Amino acid sequence: MKRTGLFFLAMCACLMVGTPVRAIDMLPTFGDIDHIHLPALIVQHADGDQSLQLRAQDTTYVDNAQYKETVIATKDLVQPFYVTIHVRQWKAVPITETWYEISHAEKKPVRLQRFDSGYLPLENGDLYLVHLHGNWAGEAVPTVERLTRGIKTIRNSDGARNAHLDAPEVMISLDGQPQENSGRVLGAALCWSGNFEIRVAATDEKGFHFYAGIDPMASEYILSPKEVFTTPHLAYTCSNEGMGGVSRAFHRWARTCGMLHNGNATRSILLNSWEGIYFDITEERILAMMNDIAAFGGELFVMDDGWFGGKYQRNSDDAALGDWVVDTRKLPNGLDALTAAAKDRHIQFGIWIEPEAVNTRSELFEKHPEWALQERNRELKLGRGGTQLVLDMTNPKVQDFVFNLVDDLLTKHPEIAYIKWDANASIQNCGSTYLPRDKQSNLYIDYHLGLVKTLERIRAKYPNVVIQNCASGGGRANYGLMPYFDEFWVSDNNDALQRVYIQWGTSYFFPSNAMAQHIGGSPYLMTGRTTPIKFRCDVAMSGRLGMELQPAHMTETERAQCTTAFQDYKELRELIQLGNLYRLVSPYNDQYPMSNVKLPETQSVAALMYVSDTKDHAVLFAYGLSSFMKQASRRIRLAGLDPERTYTLTERNVRHGEQPCALDGKSFTGAHLMSVGLDIPLSTEYAIDYPSRIFELK
Repeated sequence: MKRTGLFFLAMCACLMVGTPVRAIDMLPTFGDIDHIHLPALIVQHADGDQSLQLRAQDTTYVDNAQYKETVIATKDLVQPFYVTIHVRQWKAVPITETWYEISHAEKKPVRLQRFDSGYLPLENGDLYLVHLHGNWAGEAVPTVERLTRGIKTIRNSDGARNAHLDAPEVMISLDGQPQENSGRVLGAALCWSGNFEIRVAATDEKGFHFYAGIDPMASEYILSPKEVFTTPHLAYTCSNEGMGGVSRAFHRWARTCGMLHNGNATRSILLNSWEGIYFDITEERILAMMNDIAAFGGELFVMDDGWFGGKYQRNSDDAALGDWVVDTRKLPNGLDALTAAAKDRHIQFGIWIEPEAVNTRSELFEKHPEWALQERNRELKLGRGGTQLVLDMTNPKVQDFVFNLVDDLLTKHPEIAYIKWDANASIQNCGSTYLPRDKQSNLYIDYHLGLVKTLERIRAKYPNVVIQNCASGGGRANYGLMPYFDEFWVSDNNDALQRVYIQWGTSYFFPSNAMAQHIGGSPYLMTGRTTPIKFRCDVAMSGRLGMELQPAHMTETERAQCTTAFQDYKELRELIQLGNLYRLVSPYNDQYPMSNVKLPETQSVAALMYVSDTKDHAVLFAYGLSSFMKQASRRIRLAGLDPERTYTLTERNVRHGEQPCALDGKSFTGAHLMSVGLDIPLSTEYAIDYPSRIFELK
């Protein structure tokens, strides 16, 4: 197949429909390619044969209201080994998915040694790779590097969570260093929640080759006869509008094509109890926090960790996980009293759980120690609190236990409208008492298949309960689990300044109504940084707005600012959560190398905006990241507007006690805003730490 760079993607999605295709062009296999290319599929047959030469047997087509799909059935030239290649092109958005179904009729099990979800040849040129790296409390840092000869590998081996450290989404710029709103950029996301490996190889002078799939390390999959193994879907898009075009395509795909549960729904403003009271839950404290969020104009209260425990009380992270009974020592009137209290205050009630984990100090572990992942005859490796283990989601009994936990909560307390589902442990004990000895290497994969099976059961019975995907913050921000969750917790770090950076990187692939963004306390507990309440509100308002603090500790000025923020957010919520994102000025633009340290001549800022589909409504967020006296302001050019229309600016969430700035009420053409831009008044004659502005444009 002729290598056509970016156009190869369109060819896979469109031109391939009705066109004969050699299987090797779509899926290079070991034993059927020359030695300088990497295979996407490696198997060892039951008789020891390691070659795989697939040839197309039949091609069928699906064309419905949502997508076109090409299905190519292939068979090995010698063995009764089959791979069905799927290529799906969505009609509402420029997204193409590929995946493979693998099966065989050999006499004994076959070993799948590599099983990528997709392969794409790319053109030669000045290619740059953009990927997200980070860790707990510092997620989603964009890393940009030029692709050179050799093999570049990105992988994650946490076992349970795959978005901390390296994430399973990348962009590749085909026109030199990536630009935000111009240039050809390919975007790809592996729809998987477990270990993954992404490779970009240039092993000869002819071009680059892109591969993505499950990480095969310690995951050789033992496939029994007639069993079907389906690889995760790999989603692609290509854009001539730079990285922003890739982001907008993935955001729309998530919202409109079922990749995000209830994707087109807007989310409620909530208060989460964790950073307010931690494990120190009492009925009195919970009721007081409910009063506060209701007074602010919020819509939901979520009770976090610390509400459960019987024999073992949950006063720290070292006990009671798995014992999902209400601790009546803390909540003498149970959950019914709390859900009733929420109803009386005209707000909804939510609750925290961590279903996939257990503490060794728990009644569940005492009763079913075999339900925890463990290696036979080896000492347990313990996680958080020195007692935490991961439950074996390959085991149907554990799957039933997790389902029943959610089912019991929602059956007994149907008023619960929201669940925060946490996952705070990686898989350290790579062994299962359920899987047979000869299939232990299936664990990393079967764990996530079991998790998805359980989530499917939950969603079938409870499609309308909002469920947040939390994993020590953003550890599970991926498209593998998004279809079962309504949002994810972006980071455990609520420091507003660092959140500008974390949320920026996260927005590369995920829509704003999936990004839970909370107003934290100040000084912030993790960083010690003091930031003004308006800045904290404005940063949180650019996604799904919430609070994560103790309102009883707030000043009257802070309470008044939050009340204003909530009121304005409700009027802008649909636009913010469902609008088209344009990132205008990156917070990373002013990072100076240590060899060239100097005071920036202009203010360091970050700016982004959301625009309606009809381009008649927009909201602009601008944040000052550094403040020095007499520093020049930064002109910001807007994007995504109609150049022929005239837009009037209204400042929102004005600083408490102040009047709107001089731009309030002014009108400009879209052409002026996008070519000349605005001088956003983020500073005055005197330095103001962390200034910010929000403008509505109509």
